[in-house]
Amino acid sequence: MKQGLPRYWTCSLGLVFGGLLLGVLPGCVRYVDRPRGEVYVAPVVVMEDDYVYYPDYEVYYSNRRHQYAYRDGRNWVMRPAPRGVSVNVLVASPSVSMTFHDSPGNHHAETARQYPKHWAPPNSEGRPGQPGNPRDQHGNHHDNRDNHGK
Repeated sequence: MKQGLPRYWTCSLGLVFGGLLLGVLPGCVRYVDRPRGEVYVAPVVVMEDDYVYYPDYEVYYSNRRHQYAYRDGRNWVMRPAPRGVSVNVLVASPSVSMTFHDSPGNHHAETARQYPKHWAPPNSEGRPGQPGNPRDQHGNHHDNRDNHGK
């Protein structure tokens, strides 16, 4: 019969070895409580779209993006030029400033009811966005292509 170490010695040696291992291993891990040096977090800037709507053509113009939004089939698209009409003809037609700041597609059904094709504000002569005045509701000049697309 083989005689080995008593069972309590085996358990004691295991506990001692395990304790030593736990005491040594944390020394191998480097702990960082904060980054060295300064950390710069850039501010987030959110710019809202502002739109001018041209009811005769169901086209929206984004002054911030310098893009036109309109339906192309079932989808809404943003393009550098309106479809089916020149910029000069578009800006000479009646327009109205929109108060929403997200996609025109989210508001078009209501906007089209409120401003149907051939809509014109009462007493529109000489008002911004009307024939004879190349400025929109924001006072932006639209009779040259530099301000409206290419």
